[in-house]
Amino acid sequence: MTDFDQLENDDELPKSKSQVKREMDALQEVGKKLLSLSKNQLKKIEMSDTLKDAIEESGRIKQNEAKRRHLQYIGRVMRTEDHETIAQRVALLDTTSAAYNKLFHQLEIKRDALIGENSKEVLSQYLDDNPNLEEIQLLRQLIRLSQKEASQEGNTSNRKKLFRLLREAEEKRLGLKG
Repeated sequence: MTDFDQLENDDELPKSKSQVKREMDALQEVGKKLLSLSKNQLKKIEMSDTLKDAIEESGRIKQNEAKRRHLQYIGRVMRTEDHETIAQRVALLDTTSAAYNKLFHQLEIKRDALIGENSKEVLSQYLDDNPNLEEIQLLRQLIRLSQKEASQEGNTSNRKKLFRLLREAEEKRLGLKG
């Protein structure tokens, strides 16, 4: 059996240099997005101490070339991390990402359904889907107040509070909030 036959039988072919470079660039891009997050947002992402230290160290680097090299270092450290999970969580925290926008719109739809005509059925389904929700009484109160606001077409403060409560519950469910 030749080396070529063995390669045909293997499920995974060796990666080309170009593929390795593309993957490294993608990891550096995730690292760059990590650097743009606030300290509170960084706390919501599970990562090793090495990566945390590298991100913290990047704040002290001022020269452009040193920043570029440090970003490459962060990319190398990211190889040992669960980078798919980190990238997903960064996307959910990045207000410009499609994942964040999708989550935002889903929460708006859920809020509007909770305020709408079939609110009792929607609330029952929501509580079944979120058994660990602690603020059930507050949720019911905000729904009632939001329904009053919707009928008066005036103030939207309770609808915003309801949205915030739904967002916090979703972040907790996704592991983005402690």
